[in-house]
Amino acid sequence: MIKTNNTFNVSIVIPSYGTRYLLEKNLPKVLEAAKNPKNAIGEVIVVDDGSKDDSVAFVRKNFPQVRLIKHKINRGFSAAVNTGARSAKGKYLCLLNDDVTPDENLLVGPLSLFSQNDLLFGVSFHEEGYGWAKGKFVDGYIVHSPGTEVNRPHHTFFVNAGGALYRRDIWMKLGGMDEAVLSPFYWEDVDISYRALKRGYALLWDPRAIVSPNISATIGKLSKKRVQRIQERNHLLFNWKNLTSPRLFRKHLIGVIKRTISHPGYLRIVVMALMRIKPLLKARAKEKKETKISDEAIFAKFS
Repeated sequence: MIKTNNTFNVSIVIPSYGTRYLLEKNLPKVLEAAKNPKNAIGEVIVVDDGSKDDSVAFVRKNFPQVRLIKHKINRGFSAAVNTGARSAKGKYLCLLNDDVTPDENLLVGPLSLFSQNDLLFGVSFHEEGYGWAKGKFVDGYIVHSPGTEVNRPHHTFFVNAGGALYRRDIWMKLGGMDEAVLSPFYWEDVDISYRALKRGYALLWDPRAIVSPNISATIGKLSKKRVQRIQERNHLLFNWKNLTSPRLFRKHLIGVIKRTISHPGYLRIVVMALMRIKPLLKARAKEKKETKISDEAIFAKFS
């Protein structure tokens, strides 16, 4: 445990899978940021998701101040993050991918934003070259696109879990990332962000919280075709789960039919998504019950 006298208490959670070289590069930078009392970092947690290399031994030997949690098998990004979140002791949950290098004043700006708004759920950090995110409904699908880099905090459609600060009590209230529907990776951070927006919480992007660009090192080890299929499947599952507007959901179904007709290979994606229909229907029922803000109202914020 890293001692801090600040009012705020932050737990940093770093999911890792077979990337010792990134931990060797970036953990020292994280621990340097933890020495800055303005960041109010109380602990750094590394969740090893069943690595086959010597990542675990390396962290134990070289970074004894880091809390290390090990999955016996590889369970995916969502599961690793959720394990860290459940174990965290801080009021705030800071997620950092192991391929991200933080600025030494990383949390100063985001913490000030949380102190101003009790309904603020998450703050997305600033990967240089990327701004806040727009959300919209196009051709029957919820999609997102990058906003411009500005010099002030800006509302955002989703908080990028590769580098972000969350209010942990709201995270736990939302149930964390959706392992059952969206494992092993992709769309899980958009999903928890969208669920938060529909319950009336706020999301911001902070240009002052600077991190190096996320290089997706772990996913980069997999075949491009497999990664693309998982991404498309999870995008489809995200829409099935979260589009609770009857009008927009009808448009979505028409969009799925049109996409399958124009691109017959998309039928494989539909079948892949249908294989998760049981947890999907359970999750969708929960969203329909707990939603306070309509899909249309969310998109109107970014029009």
